[in-house]
Amino acid sequence: MLNLIDEHSRECLMIRSERRWSSAKVIEALADVMVMKGVPEHLRSDNGPEFVAKGLRKWLAGAGAKTAYIEPGSPWENGYCESFNSKLRDEFLNGELFYSMKEIRVLAERWRVHYNTVRPHSSLGYRPPAPEAWVAKSLGCGEVETATRFPLLHTPDCDYLSIKIAALH
Repeated sequence: MLNLIDEHSRECLMIRSERRWSSAKVIEALADVMVMKGVPEHLRSDNGPEFVAKGLRKWLAGAGAKTAYIEPGSPWENGYCESFNSKLRDEFLNGELFYSMKEIRVLAERWRVHYNTVRPHSSLGYRPPAPEAWVAKSLGCGEVETATRFPLLHTPDCDYLSIKIAALH
């Protein structure tokens, strides 16, 4: 699972599951988020091969984002993502069995929306990170189901996004 966290708001911008990750898949996933949220000043990640690949570094430089790699064996340097991964495992992964990639993608997106809009965060005064950005709007003919999954565009208020690939062991 590739997880992307906004370090300022603590919002989870993306959870994407793949059987294996390459730098090309990481670029594709990051491009999807950057189209919606804008290009961050920095992208913090570990030194995994998919993150230090020349193609990814060249693409990030072209997009205007700098890399902020953490030291090997120092997960505390990417604390926001590590904390998120712990909650993801405790609250979601440990309680599920997945029979297909489609199933994990659907359920992970549902959990991500819950994490961003309902779940209280102690670091944010026990408020969710993005409730106002995710409020469903009614168009006069009932609730818009996808409003909570596809919010209005906005640019990030932060300088750093944290990214991490978490293994599903």
